[in-house]
Amino acid sequence: MKNSTQTTEKHTKGNFWVFFIPSLIGVFLFMAPVSYNGDITIPVAILAKSIQALFGDFLIEIVTAIVAFMAAASLLCRVKNPTFIANSAFLNGLFNPSPLWLAVRVLGGLAIVMTYFQVGPEAVWEQNTGGMVLEGLLPTLFSVFIFAGLLLPLLLNFGLLELFGTLLSKVMRPVFNLPGRSAIDCMASWLGDGSVGILLTSKQYENKFYTQREAAVVGTTFSAVSITFSLVVIAQVELEHMFLPFYAAICLAGFVAAIIIPRLPPLCYKKDTFIDGTKPAHDADAIPEGHSSFTWGMELALLKAGRVKSWKTILTEGVHNAVDMVFGVLPVVMGLGTLALIVAEYTPVFTFLGQPFVPYLELLGVPEAAAASKTIVIGFADMFIPSILAASIDSEMTRFVIAAMSVTQLIYMSEVGALLLGSRIPVNIFELFAIFILRTLITLPVIAGVAHLIF
Repeated sequence: MKNSTQTTEKHTKGNFWVFFIPSLIGVFLFMAPVSYNGDITIPVAILAKSIQALFGDFLIEIVTAIVAFMAAASLLCRVKNPTFIANSAFLNGLFNPSPLWLAVRVLGGLAIVMTYFQVGPEAVWEQNTGGMVLEGLLPTLFSVFIFAGLLLPLLLNFGLLELFGTLLSKVMRPVFNLPGRSAIDCMASWLGDGSVGILLTSKQYENKFYTQREAAVVGTTFSAVSITFSLVVIAQVELEHMFLPFYAAICLAGFVAAIIIPRLPPLCYKKDTFIDGTKPAHDADAIPEGHSSFTWGMELALLKAGRVKSWKTILTEGVHNAVDMVFGVLPVVMGLGTLALIVAEYTPVFTFLGQPFVPYLELLGVPEAAAASKTIVIGFADMFIPSILAASIDSEMTRFVIAAMSVTQLIYMSEVGALLLGSRIPVNIFELFAIFILRTLITLPVIAGVAHLIF
């Protein structure tokens, strides 16, 4: 009996270090403010800049080859799917997108080839459209995705989310009317990636841990883009040195939106029933007797850490993350980004849609309100496009507001929106657009207020 107890204590102690050391490294890499070349940034951003410095101008050739390859390879797989791809869940998911996303991927391939070689209609490849995406955005994305993908398991796989999820459980129900486990989805999104949060939410909805209302609220409110994506956005508007106040504004605006929007249509009309129509019996968030929030959170964290069998598995997952981001996301950004910029540059569509926001921006004291209004609705297509358009705006305050707004809008069809529609979470595209507009209206005053304090 004594030997058994000693073995358990040894096992728990071993799990603690497996939890503590990787989680501490992950928090440092993704969240610790450090000074670099006179600016305040985070370590992952410094690592990303090292790749850009190492490859230099060759990065444009690399991303061109990747996007063009993915367009051609995806078309070939649609015609004749090789056995080695069909038999691999990872490769099949990477090379066999849905018809819609295959079309977007092919569009990205055509756009990047035309832009790189400057052939075809000038509207596609000139400096304010395809040229801006290829030379200004994709190299930065490539550099960040490499390290983000490889290092995200430090945050996601060693128990950090379980600990913070439990500690936040007492906040989620009274403030957001959500079960405590939704804190884990929130942390997975904000620390990792919005798509991770959506997948977690969808799975828990299918397994009857969330009601229809809870799944819809979590999926559209807490599936925020990660710190990493936020860093890319602030870099695009050349305000990297303001990352900490920028992310603080995002967190504050996101918090306010998370309190208000679930209490408005369409989310407030969702039913509090499970996927099969049954009603929840009672709140299952209670912490077991004999435990505090911290001790129960630590127990869950140690259990998670104990499931890590080998570093090879973690490394493989990190490589899969990086490959999925680089090869999966870059073609979409090139395709939708170029298309949206062509529409923005050569048609009055977004100017027309943004006109109602001009008085609102002027009321909030945002400089260059007319130019800023053109960036607002376009964020529904892709979250990067507002920051791309904002790069040409002179006012630093306006660039700050647009960049933060593009992150807090949260619903963008190039990733989060598509994932929500493809999941079993009960939302449709009209509801998503309504939530997008609501988020814009509610978060803009918060972000503008922070901006007025800073500038």
